[in-house]
Amino acid sequence: MGSRLNPYLAFAGNAREAMEFYQSVFGGELTLNTFGEFGADDPAVKDKIMHAQLETGANYTLMAADSAAGGPATQGSAITVSLSGDDAALRDHFAKLAEGGTVTMPLEKQVWGAEFGQLTDRFGVNWMVNIGPA
Repeated sequence: MGSRLNPYLAFAGNAREAMEFYQSVFGGELTLNTFGEFGADDPAVKDKIMHAQLETGANYTLMAADSAAGGPATQGSAITVSLSGDDAALRDHFAKLAEGGTVTMPLEKQVWGAEFGQLTDRFGVNWMVNIGPA
């Protein structure tokens, strides 16, 4: 496989909901593993997500987890996930990610020739979308 670099997001108990939402946006195969599957019997974390991975046909990989009991969850505020390319499907991704979130910069043509927009989705994750000419 070689190496890869991809975002790994932390959530405060709603990683399953977030990852199922991202699967509805991007498609692909979602794998979810709970803390309970790996031996945790504490009811507070047993059904929480220890590791989630979304692999899409567009070669996107998004990983996430719920923070363990007592651990901090830094939901997206420390990073921005960037989607770039010339695929018109990115417009649809932007619209779906914006549902229930806040668009901070509408997806519009920019001086560098691309369409660009920014938003914070309903889970607090920041996104940038840049659609260049085909």
